[in-house]
Amino acid sequence: MELKRVVVTGIGAITPLGNNFPETWNNLKNGISGCAKITRFDASKFKTQFACEVKNFNPEEHFDRKEARKIDPYTQFALIAAKEAVGDSKLDLEKINLDRVGVIWGSGIGGLKTFQDEVTGFATGDGTPRFNPFFIPKMIADIASGMISMQYGFRGPNFTCVAACASSTNALIDAFNYIRLGKADVFVSGGSEASIAEAGMGGFNAMHALSTRNDSPETASRPFDKERDGFVMGEGGVSIVLEELEHAVKRGAKIYAEVIGGGMSADAHHLTAPHPEGLGAKNVMIAALKDAGLKPEDIDYINVHGTSTPLGDIAECQAITSVFGDHAFKLNISSTKSMTGHLLGAAGALEAMATLMAVKEDIVPPTINHFTDDESFDPRLNFTFNKAQKREVRAALSNTFGFGGHNASVVFTKYKS
Repeated sequence: MELKRVVVTGIGAITPLGNNFPETWNNLKNGISGCAKITRFDASKFKTQFACEVKNFNPEEHFDRKEARKIDPYTQFALIAAKEAVGDSKLDLEKINLDRVGVIWGSGIGGLKTFQDEVTGFATGDGTPRFNPFFIPKMIADIASGMISMQYGFRGPNFTCVAACASSTNALIDAFNYIRLGKADVFVSGGSEASIAEAGMGGFNAMHALSTRNDSPETASRPFDKERDGFVMGEGGVSIVLEELEHAVKRGAKIYAEVIGGGMSADAHHLTAPHPEGLGAKNVMIAALKDAGLKPEDIDYINVHGTSTPLGDIAECQAITSVFGDHAFKLNISSTKSMTGHLLGAAGALEAMATLMAVKEDIVPPTINHFTDDESFDPRLNFTFNKAQKREVRAALSNTFGFGGHNASVVFTKYKS
């Protein structure tokens, strides 16, 4: 069977670095931190009092008041990002076959704020169950993909991937596979998350997963730095329109990049810690390269998972040097989480966006907040510290790894007709 080619024709974003795609990408290139003190709630008693929040967000600028109350913030972010991506793609919904347009989304948690508020309301009441009739549809992790399809009448395959922090990379890979197998023409894919709430921050604090650098939030996310002390929570949504090449060319669509492969693996090791030798990370990159038909030396850039945790950063770098050998020292590596924080289930989509734009524009966004070298890392590795670098990026890899040992990597190349 001849596999179809798959390209990116639309992008949308609402992130800690911008309330649309151009703002987000521009701030990524310029090394801007999206981190600040938490405004969502009073975090003064929490170990971590900062996060990468979406700024200046008013749901009523996007939804009428009654509708906004029916939708959890994670779904609001999904609908906003999808609207921009569909608009950016310039899909003519009256001319394309909507039966062959699907939505595959990613979210690691779903409607956490809704769940917290409803359970808190019950627990502090008189015991009478007065739950919101929209409680369940607001909370469930699949509702974002369902609502995107309803918004536009997309009747193709529709579901949500839940694989912790690898969720939206899994979603992109699934969408890619459906298209190249000829089962659909277009997918609106991506991910969203809205976990900057008391339950989210408290839960991750209890695991000792978050940075506690309350005196300097903007420098708290510092992947590969010797003084890194945990990740920074982020929120938002990113949508990417994937399209079968002939379908895109026929309608004269602009093409950002081509998707040529994806890999998935499991650590089968620990609930939250990475395999100490990066075995799952190694296997997933090997699988992605094999699927893409590329050799290690064909890759110019890796957008790494790079969460700024003491163990995770080391394990991923061990995997990279194992897979790429001496070519690892010719790569650019960067962690855009240093700027955006960790968007959990939406991280893969945001980092895929950064990766494919690096391919399109031949510019590698930086790993900011580097102050002190860590002897755990080979000094020959180029982490693109503190400033973006211009270079030819023929092909690039985006890595995401999640609690439970879930790993996913996706490969982008320059589009050539």
